[in-house]
Amino acid sequence: MPGNPLPDAESLLASLTDRMRPAVGPATGLVGIHTGGVWLAERLHAALGLKLPLGTLDVSFYRDDFSRKGLRRNVKSSDIPFDVDGCDVVIVDDVLHTGRTIRAAMNELFDYGRPGRIRLAALVDRGGRELPIAADFTGAAIEASAGETIELTRDAAGRLALQLTRN
Repeated sequence: MPGNPLPDAESLLASLTDRMRPAVGPATGLVGIHTGGVWLAERLHAALGLKLPLGTLDVSFYRDDFSRKGLRRNVKSSDIPFDVDGCDVVIVDDVLHTGRTIRAAMNELFDYGRPGRIRLAALVDRGGRELPIAADFTGAAIEASAGETIELTRDAAGRLALQLTRN
């Protein structure tokens, strides 16, 4: 896209896959956060040849700003179709920013059981952390100002792209 200062999301996904490949095994549980994290997790799950079925989380009800911001439109259902107890789980999200979405995802994940280990994969780490949360695997670190939003989009063919929006 002309004038888009962000890197190609498909290239970042390939890089993220390469970084994860030596660190995950077939029994690793992959859990994507709706919506962009699920898109990434679907692709990662296939590319990494994981045996456990893919899990999905919608953290809307677990967010610490729920009472202030309210419920967003199009809440999805969460589904973790594998035994979480003792499992090595990788949570997948598109853009890591404040860390609050990941905190909410971990809280919800514990409702399903006690994982042996939780790691985080994010396509983009944009900084600006409010909580002490860091990704184990990232496609890229991209600086963005407080007035900017980085969003992952997917077209009808399934191709991923990053979009920068100035608020």
